[in-house]
Amino acid sequence: MGAEKKWLFTLFSGAFITLLIFLSFISGFSSSYYYAFPPHKPFPSTVHHEPGHPPSFAYYISGGRGDGERLFRLLLAVYHPRNRYLLHISADGSDDERLRLGTMVKSMPAVQAFGNVDVIGKPDPYTYMGSTNIAAILRAAAVLLKVDGGWDWFVTLSAMDYPLITQDDLSHVFSSIRRDLNFIDHTSDLGWKEGQRIQPIVVDPGIYLARRTQIFHATEKRPMPDAFRVFTGSPWVVLSRSFVEFCVFGWDNLPRTLLMYVTNVVLSQEVYFHSVICNSPEFKNTTVNADLRYFVWDDPPKMEPHFLNTSDYDEMIKSGAAFARQFEKDRPVLDMIDRNILNRGRNRVTPGAWCRGRRSWWIDPCSQWGDVNVVKPGPQAKKFGESIDKLLDDWNSQSNSCT
Repeated sequence: MGAEKKWLFTLFSGAFITLLIFLSFISGFSSSYYYAFPPHKPFPSTVHHEPGHPPSFAYYISGGRGDGERLFRLLLAVYHPRNRYLLHISADGSDDERLRLGTMVKSMPAVQAFGNVDVIGKPDPYTYMGSTNIAAILRAAAVLLKVDGGWDWFVTLSAMDYPLITQDDLSHVFSSIRRDLNFIDHTSDLGWKEGQRIQPIVVDPGIYLARRTQIFHATEKRPMPDAFRVFTGSPWVVLSRSFVEFCVFGWDNLPRTLLMYVTNVVLSQEVYFHSVICNSPEFKNTTVNADLRYFVWDDPPKMEPHFLNTSDYDEMIKSGAAFARQFEKDRPVLDMIDRNILNRGRNRVTPGAWCRGRRSWWIDPCSQWGDVNVVKPGPQAKKFGESIDKLLDDWNSQSNSCT
């Protein structure tokens, strides 16, 4: 077999294996995740998802080795009984760390009552630059669709992210917008990425090997496809339930076709959702071109934005973003956000209108609750709402938001 044919065989088999892995996630994932709480719900108030009630969000929160405590802190910061959460420590973390995370989650009274947080027990293979990354995200989306029929938007966060608004703020602002809209930073102007990210052929060893390694490159490059147009953008997204269902259940061939294509693309998480949505007649006009995140890039930009600290605090607050990244563990700027924006005490969830306990240094006000279907926006909701209004004005002024 010639060298070219060997590469074609390797690439096809890799793409096919990735597709099989993803399809297996949809059909048989029950053994590879576990509830972090008893499945019964002993004393919660009723959560309503019908029209007329605030929207709900499904959070996929991921991290690596040593990130268990950071994931738990982030969960506390974005927790609300109406939402759904899936936590994932990748394969480079230990089983003991996952068990500790599950134990911390189970210690939350609201989680015990509402049963809305899951921890993945069997981790996914994960290579940041490779296609196992997007496979893990799609698997998480499939799990969240399976376990909860009420959420409206799918949100991806990592251990290095943190919210800049409360969940009451988020639900309040999103209550006034169409629930089919997708907040995804995207462009068809590939620039240098065409030659350095899209055309190079890479293989993700996480598909084949148990231990985590780096991607490796083929000597050849492939031409740009003519069956669809490639889009790229931020890997951090807020996607509508209807679009997530389109990607996961695949009643059209487009999501599967693009999944096989991005198997051999560098940083497939920056290409997959963007290309699927902008090549789909059904969804291409539902894209608001923003990821709702606050970043600060170095000059020249590196692979990731620089770590935020207290000197960035004022600009973060003025940005009107919902989330910011990236943060180092337990930095003072996180304490500032907790104190000034989230009003969150140490090892406690962000309080909202649902919390009815008496506030004191020894009592968590969210250990008791009233109607969880009522939200009360705080001061940051105004700035966030203004940011969303501007984005929607820009979106309404375009006949095709994927141009």
